[in-house]
Amino acid sequence: MATAAFYTLGCKVNQTDTAALQNLLAQAGYHTVTFDEVADVYVINTCTVTHLGDRKSRQMIRRARRKNPDAVIVVTGCYAQVAADDIMNISDVDLAIGTHSREQLPELIMQAKQGRINCVAPMEQKHSFDGLGVAQSGERTRAFLKVQEGCRQFCSYCIVPYARGPVYSRPLAESFHEAQKLVAQGFRELVVTGIHLGYYGVDLAGDFALSDLLRRLASVNGLARIRISSLEPTEVTADLLDVMQDYSNVCHHLHIPLQSGDDDVLRRMNRKYDASEFLRLVDWIRAQIPDIALTTDVMVGFPGETEEQFQHTCEVVHRAAFSRLHVFKYSPRQGTPAANYDQQVPPPIKDKRSHTLTELGEELAVQYRKRFIGTTMNVLFEEDPTSNQRAGLTEHYLRVTVMSSKDLVGAILPVKITSVVADGLTGRLL
Repeated sequence: MATAAFYTLGCKVNQTDTAALQNLLAQAGYHTVTFDEVADVYVINTCTVTHLGDRKSRQMIRRARRKNPDAVIVVTGCYAQVAADDIMNISDVDLAIGTHSREQLPELIMQAKQGRINCVAPMEQKHSFDGLGVAQSGERTRAFLKVQEGCRQFCSYCIVPYARGPVYSRPLAESFHEAQKLVAQGFRELVVTGIHLGYYGVDLAGDFALSDLLRRLASVNGLARIRISSLEPTEVTADLLDVMQDYSNVCHHLHIPLQSGDDDVLRRMNRKYDASEFLRLVDWIRAQIPDIALTTDVMVGFPGETEEQFQHTCEVVHRAAFSRLHVFKYSPRQGTPAANYDQQVPPPIKDKRSHTLTELGEELAVQYRKRFIGTTMNVLFEEDPTSNQRAGLTEHYLRVTVMSSKDLVGAILPVKITSVVADGLTGRLL
């Protein structure tokens, strides 16, 4: 039997796409092996949000070729879409395919065995939601349900709109059907994902919004949890919060990218809010759902960011009291407006600011976790290692570890929280 190995860089949408590609090749007769094993086909699903993603992609291409000189090396994803010529200049690459038309992958692999192919199509040739299905991820209890593709936000630093193209939504009925299939495979939690999830439905006939989709998904028989992957601050609506309160299987967790806490930086980033508006949003959300977990992304070192402006960001982060913080350093992306801005921040300053903000994020995370000591939380168990430790996640995206000799994977059980540890919480089963 032919074998295929996969490596994914980047976001949850990429992880979802890889799972679908894995399923597609499985249907074509390929057996999946790990990326460290010898395989007939290696698929690298790339990310180009930062230069580190580009570099890691190239490293994985070379690693795959060293592992099997005769393999077909496939490069797909955002890096391939925006830099197809660069990808094809890497002699180890046999097939380049971007972020659409990937349902043809099995046939293209057969063609690539006869000669190298560049199948990256211009984004203007994309006219609908992609034809990839959904499939189980590498996890046993959680799967990603991709319902939206594309972005038209055009933040000044971001290459994603150029890599993912215009906005398309998976029709509501199709999304519901795919959710049913994933639940039938045994998944207890679905993470609803998209490149710009808040735009779900704008391209569909009828008056659909993300809240309508969530209501529909909440009725899927056997679906214990629905988690929203990420929303822009301007797209958190009263209707959405109503859904989170009305349906017990919609998690009290929102990931809302802040990016910066300085108004001038936000303006130059082409973000659609200022710092005070963001903080008012946080207060309003918590007034509706006091226990909600709010996580975020923050960028440091945007061109022209001064020390004072960075301190504004720290102040807003502290005031918002996020439960988790993802800090990343600005990386110039060719083709984006910010790449040509003056006053690019030196790497050592980016490193220092990243370290400062990461430490603050860790402090805030501990503070948030402490509020649950002594409470009882429902935990969806995901890890079942050989020791007697068992771990899983609460609806607030908090990792909880308990001691048990039983196989708990897939079970949702009440746990009395006893203490805070470095990576989450500990407790005892009730």
